[in-house]
Amino acid sequence: MTVPPLRRVLTVLAVVTLAVTAAPAVAAAEPDPKALTWTVQPATPSGPDQRRWINASLDPGQVVTEHLAVRNFSRNAVAFSLKAADGYLTDKGRFNMLSSDRPSVDGGTWIDVQEKVTVGPGETRVVPFTITVPEGAAPGDHPAGIAATVTSTGGTVNVESRVGFRVMVRVNGTVQASLPVQGLTARYTPSWNPFAGGTLRVRYTVGNDGNVWVSGTSRVAVSDLFGRTSHDATGGVEELLPGGSREMATRADGVWALGRLRTTVTTSPALLGDGQVGADLRPVSATVTTWVVPWAQLALLGLLAVLLVGLRAAIRHRRRRLAGLLARARQEGRQEGQESVLVGGGPADGEPDAGDARR
Repeated sequence: MTVPPLRRVLTVLAVVTLAVTAAPAVAAAEPDPKALTWTVQPATPSGPDQRRWINASLDPGQVVTEHLAVRNFSRNAVAFSLKAADGYLTDKGRFNMLSSDRPSVDGGTWIDVQEKVTVGPGETRVVPFTITVPEGAAPGDHPAGIAATVTSTGGTVNVESRVGFRVMVRVNGTVQASLPVQGLTARYTPSWNPFAGGTLRVRYTVGNDGNVWVSGTSRVAVSDLFGRTSHDATGGVEELLPGGSREMATRADGVWALGRLRTTVTTSPALLGDGQVGADLRPVSATVTTWVVPWAQLALLGLLAVLLVGLRAAIRHRRRRLAGLLARARQEGRQEGQESVLVGGGPADGEPDAGDARR
C-alpha cells in the first residue's frame, strides 16, 4: 500500500511566546539553519516605543492606524511574514495567539497588515497596520496578537517560528466584570495530635464571565460550628480574558473543627487595560459545608473518661478497704479489752482468797 504524498508532508508550527516583558527586550525565534534572531514590538512612525503591547479603546466602526517595528539581528536580509490572529491565555497564564492552522473569528480578523516585509542585517523596519472595529461589535475586550514569522524547511517538515506582541482592542460600551467561583471543594484532614488543628485544602475554579480583561483578588474564609472564623486569607487572581478560567487552590493549617465547617470564597474583579468610568465590577461568593468528626480529640476525651472512671473506682476501693481495716481494728480492740478483763479481774463472790487459804 502506497502512502499518499500529502500524508508525507507534515507542518509543525513552533510558537514562541509573545513578547510581554515590562520593557521591550530581544526575543529569539526557534533556531533554524540560518540562526535567525529578531524582535517585534509596538512603534510610532519614527521607530520603536516603550509600550509592552497595544491598548486600543475604540467605538464600533472606528478605524485606527498603528505601527510595529521589526528588527533583524541576523547577518543576512530576511523576508518576514506578518500575521495577526486571535489572542488567548495558556494554562500557565501566558499570552499567545492562535497558530496558523486555526482560523481567527474575533479581534485577529480586525487587524490589516501587509503580508511580508524584508529587513536587512541589523536593520529595523517600521510597518503600519490598521485596526477596524466592525459595526455592531460587542462591547468589551477582543484580544489579538500580531507577529513576524519565518518558515524554515527541513526535509519534509516545515517549522514556523514567530515573535510578536499582543493587541488589546476594547470596544467602548457597557463594561461588566465578575469572577464566578465554580467547583468549590473543601477537604479536611485531621491531625492525630489532639493538641493541634487539622489541615483544610480548598480547590475551586475562577472564571471570567464578563466582557473585559481582568485580574482580581480571592478571599477564603473558614468558620466553625459557632460562627468563629478560624482562617481568613486573601490572594491574587492572575489576569483572565473574557471567557477564560483558572484553577485555584489554598491550604489552611491549624484549623480546629467540631461538626460543621463553612468555607466561603469571595472574588473581587479589577479592571485591566485602559480604565473605564462606570464599569460594573461585581464581587461573587460561593460557600461549601464540610462535616468533620474530631477523632483525635474524641479519643483523648474517651481516654480521659476511662482514666477518670478508673480513678474514681480506685478511690472507692481504697475507701472501702480503709473502712474495713478500721472496722476490724475496732472489733479486735473490743475483743482484746474483754479478754484482758477476764484474765486480770478479782475472785468471784463466795470463793476464798489465796492468802486466806494459807492462813
